[in-house]
Amino acid sequence: MRMKQKGKRSIVIRTMRETDAQAIHTAFADQGWDKSLANLESYYRDQRQGKRFVAVAEVDQQIAGYATLLPEDKNGPFAGKPWPNINDLNVFIRFRGLGVASAIMDRLEAEAAKTSDTLTLGVGLHKGYGPAQQLYVRRGYVFDGSGVWYHNKQLEIGAACQNDDDLILYMSKKLS
Repeated sequence: MRMKQKGKRSIVIRTMRETDAQAIHTAFADQGWDKSLANLESYYRDQRQGKRFVAVAEVDQQIAGYATLLPEDKNGPFAGKPWPNINDLNVFIRFRGLGVASAIMDRLEAEAAKTSDTLTLGVGLHKGYGPAQQLYVRRGYVFDGSGVWYHNKQLEIGAACQNDDDLILYMSKKLS
């Protein structure tokens, strides 16, 4: 568990607990977003089996966000490479601007550095991902140069796609 102070509020980063899936699901619903409870429950199961690391952020003892770290990416330009991959970073709207995402990233980068000198991620392209795009660039992540991917396939020039959560660019960062 790591703590950071931001003003008078403390940010605690810990691993996922079994009860977190329902709490996270409810927090998404409270802000009008649909997030699969079954998917969140699978994150906890994967963590218990050593297939995924899940960092959960708390602010004032309330879940403020989370992200997962996979041992390697199964899709995109980093597939098959022995580099951990950040997956599904979310900070709930009412906790944004407090440094929660940075605290989560600090924890994931430290965890990834135990096994690798490189960390990867994919980031969406629509405006909802704007804060994440800026965060990653500020933290030293660079685009891999493979262009835009959609539904886990590299898009050819002129290919049709939809500007949704599956339209992404890949990035990586050297940790050492």
